[in-house]
Amino acid sequence: MWIISVLLIVGVALILYMVKEAFADRVGELTFRFPSYPADAPPLKMFFLSDIHKRRITENIIHAVEDKADVVVIVGDLTEGGVPLARVEKNLDSLSSIGPIFFVWGNNDYEVDPAMLKALFQKKGVREIVNDTAGYGAVTFIGVDDGTLERADLPRAMRGIDPDSCNILLSHDPSLSTDLTSTDGVDLMLSGHTHGGQIRLFGWGLYPKSGVDLLQAVTRVTSAGYGTSLLPLRLGAKAETHIITIEHRSGKE
Repeated sequence: MWIISVLLIVGVALILYMVKEAFADRVGELTFRFPSYPADAPPLKMFFLSDIHKRRITENIIHAVEDKADVVVIVGDLTEGGVPLARVEKNLDSLSSIGPIFFVWGNNDYEVDPAMLKALFQKKGVREIVNDTAGYGAVTFIGVDDGTLERADLPRAMRGIDPDSCNILLSHDPSLSTDLTSTDGVDLMLSGHTHGGQIRLFGWGLYPKSGVDLLQAVTRVTSAGYGTSLLPLRLGAKAETHIITIEHRSGKE
């Protein structure tokens, strides 16, 4: 009987821990230096997040990053089916207090009426990038539509970019990195979608862990995401956001 009691206590404690991890407000900091980023330009600081889903952006996360970022970058799954539009609007209001918002679509964003979401973007001044580019400061954002739904058109998005400039690819689907070559001139790729597996047992998950990958064609950052899918539980794949700083690197470094 005592064994069952112990197992129940352990099980409840584990679930409470997984819920805590799912709703954590964690901000990592990453710095990248590229020769293509102008030496005379001030560092660019981005608040990078993905996969918000049903979650509400908390005041804690806003307070943690306010005055630390110039721009907000969301790489898909801002929402999903069943999330009230009012919650999405409030999340955008919170994020816009940090800086202008750039957005690319994820697969779950298409579970809501795209026209309503686009109207909300227009109302809130969110810059969606759909297989196109958008300049901000000394960088060019290359934004692709969701690749998991076969909406991504990377050749179209990259048409006309200057490979010698600092180019940042925004893609919900991290696997799009396989379509890049080292001559494309993409310095950094920001992605999400996988949630880092969301629940990992003994290090194993349905998807690879999140993090920084130094690939042959590009440096890729895959976020574990701010929200969750299905159940609000995480294990071994903590909820996260990032402040990413871009600076110049001279040829001597």
